[in-house]
Amino acid sequence: MRLWSDLEVDLLIEEISEAALEAIEQAAGEAAKAAVLSMVEREAVMIREMQRWRSEAEMSMQEIKTAKQAGRKNTLLGVLIGILGGLAVGVGGTLIMRNY
Repeated sequence: MRLWSDLEVDLLIEEISEAALEAIEQAAGEAAKAAVLSMVEREAVMIREMQRWRSEAEMSMQEIKTAKQAGRKNTLLGVLIGILGGLAVGVGGTLIMRNY
C-alpha cells in the first residue's frame, strides 16, 4: 500500500481545482451562448409579429382609403340624384299646375 506525500496530495488538489475551474468557465460560456440564442430567437419572433401588424395596418389604411373614395362617389351620386329628382318634381309640378 502506497501513501501519498503532502506534495503529491497538494499537486493532485491543484490539478483537480484547475480542471473544475475550466469546467465552470466552459459551462458559463455555454450558458451565455444559450442565453444569447434565446434572446435572438425572441427578437426574431417580435420582428415577425411587428411585420405582421404593419402589414395589417397597411391593409386597413388601404381599405379606409377605398371606403372614403366610395363614400365620396356615393355622396356625389346622391346629390346628383337629389338635384335631378327635385328638378323632375318641380317641372312635373309646374306642368300639372299649368293644366289647372
